[in-house]
Amino acid sequence: MKRVVIIGGGAAGLLCGYFAAVNGASALIVDKNARPGRKMMISGKGRCNLTNNCDVRRFMESVTKNAGFLYSALYFLPPQRLMELIEAQGLPLKTERGNRVFPQSDKAVDVVDAVYAMAKDAGCVYMNAEVKSVIIENSVVAGVKTSSGDLEADAVVVATGGASYTRTGSTGDGYRFAREAGHTVEPIRPSLVPLVTAGDTARRLMGLSLKNVALKLYEAGRDKPVFEDFGEMLFTHFGLSGPMVLSASAHMEQGKKYSIAIDLKPALTVEELSKRIARDFAEYPNKDYVNSLDDLLPKKLIPVIVDLSGIDPRKKVNSVTREERGRLAELLKKLEFTVTGTRPVEEAIITSGGVNVKEINPNTMESKLVSGLYFAGEVIDVDALTGGYNMHIAMATGALAGENAAK
Repeated sequence: MKRVVIIGGGAAGLLCGYFAAVNGASALIVDKNARPGRKMMISGKGRCNLTNNCDVRRFMESVTKNAGFLYSALYFLPPQRLMELIEAQGLPLKTERGNRVFPQSDKAVDVVDAVYAMAKDAGCVYMNAEVKSVIIENSVVAGVKTSSGDLEADAVVVATGGASYTRTGSTGDGYRFAREAGHTVEPIRPSLVPLVTAGDTARRLMGLSLKNVALKLYEAGRDKPVFEDFGEMLFTHFGLSGPMVLSASAHMEQGKKYSIAIDLKPALTVEELSKRIARDFAEYPNKDYVNSLDDLLPKKLIPVIVDLSGIDPRKKVNSVTREERGRLAELLKKLEFTVTGTRPVEEAIITSGGVNVKEINPNTMESKLVSGLYFAGEVIDVDALTGGYNMHIAMATGALAGENAAK
């Protein structure tokens, strides 16, 4: 019986353990946490957005880095197959906006329990210990050194996660294991991460959440946006967050400067919005400008927009000129923020960068440098947009690694 040791008990490791065990291997997951799936527990705001209910072609379009590398893994475990496996454990799933898949219970712990039970029932064993290093002899895996002693293995799968959410155990160990094995690790940076912005506009709006707005990300010096989206966002004390902002961060490259434009009224053109403002002003002709925007904007946004518009807040709206109304409309259609950076990698949903995909066999997830060494999940240099894609990538690469490590 082939002995497979999996380093990491997250999404990638649990699926890897299941597929290794069902293929007849002695599968052992070693994790520094007493309980598996710590990062899964907090994903999707505690609900666990485990996959995206779409076909592989559509899925590949949402992968922002090294999509071609994932072809075999995604066809081996497409979203429908993963959903069927989990529902077979007695956990019903549901599909929400953007094809995001969640458990019907809205509890991430139920997904973790289902996947863990799946691996355990197949014969996979979970061990609470810290892996110190991978034992390699003559370019062949021989086992791992752990805090509880050495373990022999015919195959070792590195499924440690990245460097984000360090409190869940993702402390970047996998990158060290890869380097020690001779692999190239592409520079690590945060992705799907909140953005820091210049000025105090975002701070003044802290806590305000907007829905049904449009966002465009611009690279300095370019007129065409590098990313655009429609949906939800949040203002914070440091800048911008929320689903659209996190997705925008995945399209940013290090060393380049960016700005973000928010369209607060995407359903209207500038001209239509200007007419709407004129109608509102006509309804309250003797009101001060600062008190006339209640029907148009959330209360917290009004003083900020008044200041940015440059119109005297105490000016009666029947005295506001057509030019000033047009300026206000343009501001509402393009509220701009200069991006000065991202929040730290510890606050990112995923880590961009990782083990160079050219050094991994995409059909098996096995290292091209060390026989019997496999990689799965976030430790690999692949990432995607929000919406369940990254969780699925972890599970699909884990599944493919487990299947092949057992053979």
